[in-house]
Amino acid sequence: MNPLVTSVKQYCNSLIQYSRRKTIEVKIGDIPLGGINPIRIQSMTTIDTMDTQGSVDQVIRMVDAGCEYVRITAPSVKEAQNLQEIKKELSARGYQVPLIADIHFTPNAAELAARIVEKVRINPGNYADKKKFEEIEYTDASYEAELERIRLKFTPLIKICKEYGTALRIGTNHGSLSDRILSRYGDTPLGMVESALEFLRICEAESYYNIVLSMKSSNPQVMVQAYRLLVQKLDEEGLKPYPLHLGVTEAGDGEDGRIKSSVGIGTLLEDGLGDTIRVSLTEEPEAEVPVAKALADRYVNRAPHDVIPPIQQYPVNPFNYSRRVANEVVNIGGAQVPRVIADFSAKDKITPASLFATGYNYSIKLDKWNIGDMACDYVFLGSQVIDFEIPGTLGVIYNHSTWLTQKEKERTYPFIKPDQYLAGVETSLKLNFIYATLKHLTPSLIDKLKIDSTAVLLIDTFNEHGLAEQRRLFVDLMNNECNVPVIIGRAYKDLTPDKLQLYAATDIGGLLIDGLGDGVFISAENCGGDKLVNQTAFNILQATRTRISKTEYISCPSCGRTLFDLQETTARIRERTFHLKGVKIGIMGCIVNGPGEMADADYGYVGSGPDRITLYRGKEVVKRNVPTAKAVDALIDLIREDGNWIEPSLVEQ
Repeated sequence: MNPLVTSVKQYCNSLIQYSRRKTIEVKIGDIPLGGINPIRIQSMTTIDTMDTQGSVDQVIRMVDAGCEYVRITAPSVKEAQNLQEIKKELSARGYQVPLIADIHFTPNAAELAARIVEKVRINPGNYADKKKFEEIEYTDASYEAELERIRLKFTPLIKICKEYGTALRIGTNHGSLSDRILSRYGDTPLGMVESALEFLRICEAESYYNIVLSMKSSNPQVMVQAYRLLVQKLDEEGLKPYPLHLGVTEAGDGEDGRIKSSVGIGTLLEDGLGDTIRVSLTEEPEAEVPVAKALADRYVNRAPHDVIPPIQQYPVNPFNYSRRVANEVVNIGGAQVPRVIADFSAKDKITPASLFATGYNYSIKLDKWNIGDMACDYVFLGSQVIDFEIPGTLGVIYNHSTWLTQKEKERTYPFIKPDQYLAGVETSLKLNFIYATLKHLTPSLIDKLKIDSTAVLLIDTFNEHGLAEQRRLFVDLMNNECNVPVIIGRAYKDLTPDKLQLYAATDIGGLLIDGLGDGVFISAENCGGDKLVNQTAFNILQATRTRISKTEYISCPSCGRTLFDLQETTARIRERTFHLKGVKIGIMGCIVNGPGEMADADYGYVGSGPDRITLYRGKEVVKRNVPTAKAVDALIDLIREDGNWIEPSLVEQ
């Protein structure tokens, strides 16, 4: 156990009991945020802000879908001025939704917008700084001089917000940290937090407190760590508990975007952090609203729940990722990637076709199995029996009594209940899956698991607050120095496919984010087909960066600054590059978050002007002003030039 970890101050009210963090209430028009108010839902328009009618129509669609706040970009003074016209037209049509002006680079636009709308969002990374990707040596005196420069530039906005009763969000983006912050703190969650605190301290010096804070990143792991660290720093410095706006930037579209957002947002909501959420999808903004609402609604009646024993020593560092040490058993644990187990125990009959949905396709003509990148590693059959030759990479798990009749077959392993295991039933010489919930994890079970080099624990929970209960189970293992590998199991019933993805990404992803877990087992009854369940498991591993099985797209959700059709372009790039396993491609509508967010991507495709694209390799500009019609081909040429291109036909074979 790391002795440094036990002294870390807790970042939430409780690790074992659901309790929402109490924040100050912030007035945003007629819809207050924080305090005892519900978790608020918001989104952002994608229409050009100068298109008054188009913006109004879109805002109305968003509000009708359940959006409580609407953010609109104001990249210059003219757009800020037009917010008045948008507001006037909305009022004429009976809509009083609070509007939020989104500001980057232009303090004069922020100062004007603060007189018009209910809230202004500024990005501390670019409000007073121009990014040049320079590393600067600072003395304490020269750094203080920089802070004074920022104070002089930022204070006029604070005074206007105080005068007009306008709220302010200080919204840090991982991808747009200033050169000053990067030079002193590095590209870290701490750097993100300090970027916001520099501006927050100026606000408090002016006795202005109508503030919301955010720590967004396209990497859910970084995002979660930054919010936790922010809460700790606010407490340490005796600052007010400001409301938190949660979001994962550039999450993408479809199931990828939903799962990635749920991993980040859901993990924090589980611990009672978050007062308003925005799910950033590369889709129409009204499509974001039901996703955000589904995430928030899980916590309306979360408390009370079954009691979870208190944690005396917490061996996990919540601010730095470190994978839990586990034994390696066959291909589970140790340095192995987390494994995926498919649940076929409820099927009437298992045939080769049953495995098609889990990444295995059998060719009768060639008499061989083709194995996909998202092929599950094990299949749990319960009491069913397979009577055909299985793929060479697949393991089969049976209930113990059935396994006794099948144990001579290769890659066949038992599923054993804890009382059976402690009673000393016959076990496999290679690999045994031991079922347990927290209540089963007695000292006797832990002692036996510690000396069993064939054991893998498959954990389950029936607690409404299941993530916390399973986390508590990991704590017991770690504090008792029991390094048994652990498969995180969760069961769901009668959910829509969308909700299955959102809930599983939160429940399982929230543990993986903290380095807990060596595999995933999703049992889903009446929640969608086998293919969807299997893909959900792999997409959770992808979103937590614990197992990469496909191309990753860091795609922004579009806004009025966007210089091309993001949805169409993302679809075209995905169609051409989906087979490039492990490659990360950033697709950004404009320069605001482009270069910074693409520090986390291998290649970047960024709008730089009307019908013009700039291509990046990481942070490096490779080609400027590429015509949009030729830009996707140019991107592929760049990937090919670096030796990272694979012909799709070769992958299919």
